Amino acid sequence: MRELEKSYKALANRRRLAILKYLKAGREHSVGQIAKEIELSFKSTSRHLAVLRAAGIVERDQIDLLAYYRLVPVQNTVTKHALSLL
Repeated sequence: MRELEKSYKALANRRRLAILKYLKAGREHSVGQIAKEIELSFKSTSRHLAVLRAAGIVERDQIDLLAYYRLVPVQNTVTKHALSLL
C-alpha cells in the first residue's frame, strides 16, 4: 500500500510528469539536460528527480560529478498507466 501511495504522490506534479515525458524516449539524461528541457532550475529538477527515485520510478547512474537518470525498466501498474498517457 505504501508503494502505491508513493507512486501517486510522485506522479501528482506537473514538473515531475514533464520529466517523465522527457525520459520516456528511452535514453538517460543528466540533471542539467533535464532541467534545460523542462525549463526549471538545476536545484529544483534535482529535488523532483529525488522524489521520483524514492518512488522507484527512475534510477540514477553517477559518472564522476554527473548524475544520469532513466526510467526504471519494470514499472508498477499505476506508473505504467501514467506513462502511457504522456
